Amino acid sequence: MIFLIDHNLKGYALVLFGTIASQGWLDTVSIQFVTFAEIELPINSDDRVVWRLAQENQMILLTANRSMKGKNSLEQVMREENTAISLPVITIGNADRLLNDSKYRERCVERLIEIVLNIDDYRGSMRIFIP
Repeated sequence: MIFLIDHNLKGYALVLFGTIASQGWLDTVSIQFVTFAEIELPINSDDRVVWRLAQENQMILLTANRSMKGKNSLEQVMREENTAISLPVITIGNADRLLNDSKYRERCVERLIEIVLNIDDYRGSMRIFIP
């Protein structure tokens, strides 16, 4: 599974991915994190562009703060364009805690792995907050 890492989560994602790797999950589960820069997506792209790109490329958007107001807000885009086969957006509930609390980080990893292993059960669910 490919995760598109929101531009504001780059450093956080490195820590999260490091935990995934150190727990040995990469030996059994295919997980890749890609950044906006790696796919040449401008960091000021609106939520509609980001969501559509993620869906078109079968990537799960991993974020912490995409907006919930406005015609191109992530919330509005999901309400208008989400289908039964759309991949969910995963939102980390507390990004700072991800860095500073190893137990919280481990719970986030457990939840991400559970979602990846059962992705078809989560299609169409729009947004999932973790842990």
